Amino acid sequence: MKTIFLKNDQLDRKWYIIDAEGKNLGHIAVKVANILRGKHKPFYAPHQECGDYVIVINAEKFSVSGRKMDDKLYYYHSRYPGGLRSFTLKKMLDRRPAYPLEQAIKGMLPKTRLGRKLFTNMKVYAGTDHPHVAQQPIPLEL
Repeated sequence: MKTIFLKNDQLDRKWYIIDAEGKNLGHIAVKVANILRGKHKPFYAPHQECGDYVIVINAEKFSVSGRKMDDKLYYYHSRYPGGLRSFTLKKMLDRRPAYPLEQAIKGMLPKTRLGRKLFTNMKVYAGTDHPHVAQQPIPLEL
């Protein structure tokens, strides 16, 4: 089998928009991560940036099952002794509404230079307004 190497002018990169309202957090994250990596395309290559751009709106209105709003914790350390801080999902949504969805998607991308580059191809907004109307994003249903 030959390895696929696509040049940048051969890539047809599209913009997709996903409405997260009422959708499950994990389902959104899996779908967005696959689109960012390009796994939905026939010429997918794991070593190359061949995915599309994704805009997620209503990021604060996702749903979770069970008691995850109170039990799921996000950790932050200030790098000082005793500086470990933890926040529940409910408190994190009050502080930074788009953060939980961003972290769920980031956790599903590769932990390499490629993964960090793919993460920049995603835009997450807490409300319905976004400044990417000029890109003419295609609505995507989950």
